Amino acid sequence: MAEFTLPRNSKVQPGKTIRVSGEIKKPRTFKIYRWDPDTGENPRLDTYEIDLARCGPMVLDAIIHIKNDIDSTLTFRRSCREGICGSCAMNIDGTNTLACLKPIEEVQGDVKIYPLPHMPVVKDLVPELTHIYAQYASIKPWLQAESPPPPDRERRQSPEEREKLDGLYECILCFCCTTSCPSYWWNGDKYLGPAVLLQAYRWIADSRDEMTGERLDALEDPFRLYRCHTIMNCTKTCPKGLNPAKAIGEIKKLMLERAG
Repeated sequence: MAEFTLPRNSKVQPGKTIRVSGEIKKPRTFKIYRWDPDTGENPRLDTYEIDLARCGPMVLDAIIHIKNDIDSTLTFRRSCREGICGSCAMNIDGTNTLACLKPIEEVQGDVKIYPLPHMPVVKDLVPELTHIYAQYASIKPWLQAESPPPPDRERRQSPEEREKLDGLYECILCFCCTTSCPSYWWNGDKYLGPAVLLQAYRWIADSRDEMTGERLDALEDPFRLYRCHTIMNCTKTCPKGLNPAKAIGEIKKLMLERAG
């Protein structure tokens, strides 16, 4: 009988429990994934019992409170706290989202927090994003045009042309969608994933860009584009309410039109 053993660092162990001393007005329990590569130990799930009366209403507020007042060793990314930078993307209550936009009151029971799934972990809640940013750079996410702009004005668009970018330009590259995609879990070395493909379509759809053919040629690959199987996890989890699956479908439609 074959026996399979998970990699050592995939086994999450019970961690320590830290309670707040003194009177607690609004008690709440947070269970947070912890892993320090320097210790050589397995990941663990630490439990923090905190008083919500001492912090703001969002999950990020609670994490910052834990960092500042309870356990300074906790490591995570955050910046704007306004749902714009995408830094605080993590898995909360089983869903990839932004900690700064996730109200604590929406979570039933203990608040369980993990880093974005299926990504290498730098430490605690910080995922390694080098590979996925290299994929983003590969689609050349900037305006490409050979014709020079008018000397006295910008490259103009009609309102109808500009409207085609709605639902695309708002992407903040938090990668909640990509890390919720089973196809990316299985083929992340080759498949670009929902976030990068949405960004690719953002430039394909831009009337000012003149490299549509070249952009489509670069995506014409069994893995880079066609590993998408329309599972729709990406659209369901996007904290900005975008639809990466639709953008990928539009790219596939353009591929068919070219082939036909």
